[in-house]
Amino acid sequence: MATAISRNAHLRFIYRSLSSYTMNQWRSLKPSFRLLHGVPDTNHHRPLPFSPSDARLGNYGVQSLVIYQRFLCTGTATPTATGNQQNSASNGSSEANSGEGEKSHESHRTAEQGKPVRGGPVSWLSFLLLIATGAGLIFYYDQEKKRHIEGINNASNAVKQGPSAGKAAIGGPFNLVDHNGRSVTDKDFLGKWTLIYFGFTHCPDICPDELQKLATAVDKIKEKAGIEIVPVFISVDPERDTVEQVGEYVKEFHPSLIGLTGAPEEIKKAARAYRVYYMKTEEEGSDYLVDHSIVMYLMDPKMEFVKFFGKNNNVNTLSDGVIKEIKEYKKVKA
Repeated sequence: MATAISRNAHLRFIYRSLSSYTMNQWRSLKPSFRLLHGVPDTNHHRPLPFSPSDARLGNYGVQSLVIYQRFLCTGTATPTATGNQQNSASNGSSEANSGEGEKSHESHRTAEQGKPVRGGPVSWLSFLLLIATGAGLIFYYDQEKKRHIEGINNASNAVKQGPSAGKAAIGGPFNLVDHNGRSVTDKDFLGKWTLIYFGFTHCPDICPDELQKLATAVDKIKEKAGIEIVPVFISVDPERDTVEQVGEYVKEFHPSLIGLTGAPEEIKKAARAYRVYYMKTEEEGSDYLVDHSIVMYLMDPKMEFVKFFGKNNNVNTLSDGVIKEIKEYKKVKA
């Protein structure tokens, strides 16, 4: 009996010591952790009463208290360690961020210090330089354009004034009949400047216009340069242009105009010698037209070809062109 009482007293002492130790450890915990686990925040703790019935716990009660104490210690250490790790991690990240921010601020400040101070986007000096450069380019372009045009004109004039590489194979012997019925050959025009035109008397408009131009130019050449030009009309319609028909026709333009006609074969030879094209068109019985070349041929006193003049020439250009060619011919021969 005495042994049992002594054992109970010993157990009560152990229980009270463990309870006091446990509460002291619990008070050292943070208030948030105690509230989390539902433990009231008290500064004073009274030891629980120990009744004799509790002695039945024996060693099992002591073991339970020890396990509970270990649980509390483990729970206390774990959140604290975790919190410390989180705090240290957050502090490290904060320090890293602050370090990076300071580095970024310092680099930005350095870049701003190294950047040159500029004024506005366009200054007056650069604007004036731009205008001067543009004016210089425009002036240079105009000068080059003028020089290029002058070079082309000089080259074309040099080609025109230079010696001929050869004469065109235009002209040749012919044997025809004039408007008075006399036989005429190319030798009858030697020693004279001649302008020859091929056409036909039934031509509605082109031939009359060209012959009128020819007659006026002949008179103008004589007035301006004192040069006698013999105008010649050769028909390409021998079937209708008889001697009488040609005679009546040439009288309408100029008294010096010589009209020539002849046999179809002779007309063909003359046209071929002067590279003249002609062909009947729109034939309806005896009424038809003749399509032909519209060209005047200037022949020198040897009845050699000098130059031809097309329909695009008027009286002035025709007369001036003939005078120019004759003067150049005389210079070469002199």
